Amino acid sequence: MTEQQQKTPYDLPDVGGLTIGILGGTGDQGKGLARRFALAGHRVVIGSRKAKRAQQAADDLGADLPVSGAENAAAASGADVVVVAVPWDGHKALLESLREELAGKIVVDCVNPLGFEKGKGAFALPVEEGSAAEQAASVLTGSRVVAAFHHVSAKLLLDPEVAEMELDVLVLGNDREATDLVQALAGRIPGMRGVYGGRLHNAGQVEAFTANLISMNRRYKAHAGLRITDV
Repeated sequence: MTEQQQKTPYDLPDVGGLTIGILGGTGDQGKGLARRFALAGHRVVIGSRKAKRAQQAADDLGADLPVSGAENAAAASGADVVVVAVPWDGHKALLESLREELAGKIVVDCVNPLGFEKGKGAFALPVEEGSAAEQAASVLTGSRVVAAFHHVSAKLLLDPEVAEMELDVLVLGNDREATDLVQALAGRIPGMRGVYGGRLHNAGQVEAFTANLISMNRRYKAHAGLRITDV
């Protein structure tokens, strides 16, 4: 029995051969996830509005990793699973522009709708649909939307000195096959584990909790994530 099998109570699919597209892959969170998935052996395509900028982000990760860059539409259409890691203010417009390219795909939304106020820190923003993930689902009616990777430190993802990411990733969605696959993808990153966190209508509090984590990390000068006990 492998360490990953020991860590999870569920049989998860083999996801080793999947190509992963990352929209917003030029930002630290997206670039960090691209790096970790590439280290795990996945082919990764970073997406951006401009292919040149996306390729530069890919090149920054090192020529030895299977990462390339492309315009968002090409990154979305050429991937098996697509991670959305764009800034909140451009979230809906981008997804609306990629409905066709994302149709039929598993789309993993890790966007946190947050605001920042001097002296008060980070706080959750109201979202008409309930959460960024639910907004994605309302736009991408032909896709299988899953919420995950909200509480993963971009700094640790990019740090070459950090060999293992010791944390749990909450995975939420209405499609069991899709959430199982995303749990398995999380488990491809050493030290990380995907844990089912409920249906998509529970994504709002998961996204909002990121504001609490930011406050903790600022107070303790840390890069804390989550661990779920007794699972």
